[in-house]
Amino acid sequence: MKIKTPSDLEKLRDQGQCMLSPQKPRVSVGMATCGLAAGAGAVFDALRQAADNLRLDLTLVSAGCIGCCQEEPLVDVRMPGFGRVLYARMTPEGADRLIRSLASGELPHENALAYIPEEGSDTPKSAEVLSGLVPINALPFYAKQHKVILRNSGLIDPQSIEEYAARGGYKSLLLALLQLSPHEIIDEITRSGLRGRGGGGFPTGKKWEVCSRAAGTARFIICNADEGDPGAYMDRTVLESDPYAVIEGMTIGGYAIGASQGYVYVRNEYPLAIDRINHAIERSTECGLLGEDILGTDFTFSIQVIRGAGAFVCGEETALIASLEGGLGEPRPRPPYPAVSGLWGKPTLINNVKTWASVAAIIRKGPEWYAGIGTKGNAGTAVFSLVGKVANTGLVEIPLGLTLEEMIQGIGGGGLAGKRVKAVQTGGPSGGCIPADLFHLPIDYASLTQAGSIMGSGGMVVMDEDTCMVDVARYFLRFTMEESCGKCTPCREGARYMYAILTRIIEGEATPEDLVLLEEIAMWVKEASLCGLGQTAPNPVLSTLRYFRDEYDAHVREKRCPAGVCRALIKLTINAERCTGCGLCLRECPVGAIRGKKKAPHIIDPDLCTHCRTCYDICPEKAVEIVR
Repeated sequence: MKIKTPSDLEKLRDQGQCMLSPQKPRVSVGMATCGLAAGAGAVFDALRQAADNLRLDLTLVSAGCIGCCQEEPLVDVRMPGFGRVLYARMTPEGADRLIRSLASGELPHENALAYIPEEGSDTPKSAEVLSGLVPINALPFYAKQHKVILRNSGLIDPQSIEEYAARGGYKSLLLALLQLSPHEIIDEITRSGLRGRGGGGFPTGKKWEVCSRAAGTARFIICNADEGDPGAYMDRTVLESDPYAVIEGMTIGGYAIGASQGYVYVRNEYPLAIDRINHAIERSTECGLLGEDILGTDFTFSIQVIRGAGAFVCGEETALIASLEGGLGEPRPRPPYPAVSGLWGKPTLINNVKTWASVAAIIRKGPEWYAGIGTKGNAGTAVFSLVGKVANTGLVEIPLGLTLEEMIQGIGGGGLAGKRVKAVQTGGPSGGCIPADLFHLPIDYASLTQAGSIMGSGGMVVMDEDTCMVDVARYFLRFTMEESCGKCTPCREGARYMYAILTRIIEGEATPEDLVLLEEIAMWVKEASLCGLGQTAPNPVLSTLRYFRDEYDAHVREKRCPAGVCRALIKLTINAERCTGCGLCLRECPVGAIRGKKKAPHIIDPDLCTHCRTCYDICPEKAVEIVR
C-alpha cells in the first residue's frame, strides 16, 4: 500500500491500532540484544509452543528493549478488559505456566514486576485482577523517567510500520511536507532547544541552519550510529527498538536542508540493529515514505546503511566521513565543518541516532512542549545506559537537570550488596570520574563539563568502594590509546606516555615526580590534540587526579592500593578462624599457591601467589582477606 494522502496514512494507523490492541491477548517479548542475551529467544519459542499446544489465539510479538535490562527476559502481556502486566526474569518453564493461565482467562502474579496503566483498563474487573501489583511508575527505576526518544521502545514491534504509525508515526513528516516550509522546520527545531545527543551538545537547529545555507545544491544527511563507548548501548537499542523514528527524523531533516540522500553509519558489531534498520528502510520505501514523490509531493529522499569496521575514532564527524568515503577513518582539521564541506566536499548534516529519534516528536508536539522538558539551555531528555556497580542497571531516559543523586541512588537504587558508591564516570572513556560528594550536580552539559567530565553520548558507569580510581583511569586511557588513529603526535605519543606512568603507579614503581609529569602531559594532550578523541582522552586521568589525589598518593608514597585492586600493592591471606577447609580456593587457584587439608584452615604461599584474587572472589566464608 502506497501512502500518498493523509487518509492513506490514517488507514495505515488504523491497521496498526488493531495490531497494538487486538481483541485477544497480546504478548510482547523484549528481544533487543539485551533480552536475547538473557534468553528471550528461548522464552519466545516456549510461549509460541505453549500457545500452539493449547490452541490459544493470541498475538505474539518480538518487541524491542523494555528498559530494565537486569530483569530480562521481560514479557509484556495485554489482556483486553484486564490491562497490561510486565513479567520479569521469565524462563521457558515460566512461559508455559503463563500461557496456561492466559488460556484460563487469568493474568497470573508469578514473576509479575508491575502493571502498566492503560486507557480504558481501569474497570472493576481490572482492579480485581491487578490487585496487589504496583503500577510501573511506582517502581524507582521508572518513576522519574520521561520517554521521548524511547517512546515506542518495547511497546511496538520494531519491524511493523503499521504499529509505528499507530503511535503517531509519520504524522510529523506529513505535517512537515504539507504545511511547513524548510525554514519553518529549522525554526521549530531551533526553538525547541534540542542539542546534539551524540556528546558535543551543539545546538541542532543552528547546525541545520548552517547546512541549509551552505553553497551548492547537493547535500547529504548522515545518522551517526558508530557507538563505541564501553558499557554504552543507547544508539544500538534505539535502532533495534524503534528504527522508524530515526528514519522519519532523517527524512524531515532531508526536507529541511534540501538533501535527497541519507546514510546510516553503523558499526558492523551491531547485526540486529543493522537488520532492523534495513528492514524499516525497505518497508518505508514500499509504502512510499522513502523514495520519490513522498506523500504525493515532489520531495525525494532515500537512505542507505553503511557498515563501519568499529573504530572508536569514527564517532568523530570528519573521521566518519572519511570512512564513509572509503578512506582511513582519520579526522581532519576544522574548519571547514561538515555542515559546509563534508561528504565528498558537499554540505553534510550529521546527527546522532538519539537526535534524529527526537525530531518527529518535536514537530508533532511543538517546540514549546519540548523546551518545557528539562532546564534552561538543556531542553528535552537524554538516554543513559546505567551500568557498573549499581543495584538497578538498564536503559534510562530522563529530563535533563535531574541530579546524579536522583539517577544513581533513586533510579539506580544505590550500590550493590549495600556497598557505598564512590564515583560515577559519565561520557564513556573520554569522560571524567565524578565523586559521590558531587552527586548533587544536575545532569546537564555545563555542570558535567565544569566537574571535569562530559555528557557524552550517554554512558554512565557507577563505581563503589572496591574500585581503584587509578586503575579505572588506566583502563579507560588504554582504550583511547588503542583506538587513537595515531595521526597527531599529542594524542599518539601523549596517551602512550600517560599510560606508562599509570602502569608504574599501580605497580608501585612511581615517584612523586611522576604525578607532576602525568598531569603536565595530560594538559598538553588535552590542549594540542587534533580531534575530540585526543582532546578528551585525558579526562579520566585529570578528574581522578583532581578528586582522588589521596589514592594516587597512597600508591606512590605508601606503596599500597586503598581499594585492594592493584596486584603489586596487595597481599592475600586466609583467616584461619573463618576458613572451613572446603577446598574450593585450593582447587580454583590457577598457580597452586594454596595448601591445606580437608576441613582444616588453608594457607596461601606468598612466593607463589600472583594476587589474582580468584580465591577472594569465590570463598563462600569470606575467609580470604586482602592486606592493603
